[in-house]
Amino acid sequence: MAGTKNVNELIQKLRSMSGAGILDCKKALDETNYDVEKALVLLRERGIVKAMSKTANVTKNGVIASYIHPGDRIGVLLELNCETDFVARTDEFRNLAKELCLQIAACSPKWVTKEDVPKEVLEQERDIYKKQLLQDEKNKNKPDDVLEKIVEGRLQKFYEEVCLLEQPYIRDPQGKQKIKDLILQVISKLQENVTVRRFTRYVLGEEQ
Repeated sequence: MAGTKNVNELIQKLRSMSGAGILDCKKALDETNYDVEKALVLLRERGIVKAMSKTANVTKNGVIASYIHPGDRIGVLLELNCETDFVARTDEFRNLAKELCLQIAACSPKWVTKEDVPKEVLEQERDIYKKQLLQDEKNKNKPDDVLEKIVEGRLQKFYEEVCLLEQPYIRDPQGKQKIKDLILQVISKLQENVTVRRFTRYVLGEEQ
């Protein structure tokens, strides 16, 4: 077990990374043998469980956030909603809006969620993936259910490219944290539902 001084340092480090309380941080460290990264994952999992109960609440307040990329060739407008004007004015909420704008500028999503992708676009993608698979001789004798699983796996990759909430967070070097996880973390901290309503990404000279 780590010494008292080291434990306190780890608790403070975990608090600064997660925004969780001292007791929650200490418990998470105890349960993960004082591995800060594992403790952070544990807190995130528990935070998400708490946050999920908030996601059904109505969001009618929020902000319109904007971002202009250096060089003035890419711009983003984002509507981020929450339940109360009080939360809309907090640093955590406004920082989230800023991070989402940066994500949109860098990764160019087309839709907010998987559910927003038009049915005809999904059908077209499925058809393309199936044709690509059948062009490979080794796939021609595979059962349809196996091919369908492969197609669904490729669709998940497609969602990660075109849907904001499914994209890997650009500030996560390991690429494991998705934007929807980032939002759920903020929901857990603020104890209030937060939703992305819409966004527009402008590129100089391109048609919308």
